[in-house]
Amino acid sequence: VQLQASGGGLVEAGGSLRKSCAASGVAGNLLNMGWFRQAPGKEREFVAAISRSGTSKDYADSVKGRFTISKDSAKNAVYLQMNSLKPEDTAVYYCAGNRVGTARRWFEHGFWGQGTLVTVSS
Repeated sequence: VQLQASGGGLVEAGGSLRKSCAASGVAGNLLNMGWFRQAPGKEREFVAAISRSGTSKDYADSVKGRFTISKDSAKNAVYLQMNSLKPEDTAVYYCAGNRVGTARRWFEHGFWGQGTLVTVSS
């Protein structure tokens, strides 16, 4: 299983970005997916998760109401729509996957994409 993330970049506070993560080597409906982020000097933290069916979603309180996770099993992809971005959202973002369920803890995910930097300027 390989996860390929894209969609990082520089945006002003209040702006939006959409991150994508494409999975290969596994059928699209077999992975529960998540997004994590790691800011400089901080630990990796949970952002959002979605079940393999797409019916169950979970968000960190810090992004609830601003970020939306979605998946397209036909395209074998998961997305993170980030709106109303704040400088504190600046971090390297990682997509992750597992076969067990929606998971908030990074070590519950066995598959990881490369990190992509999101920088939000004030």
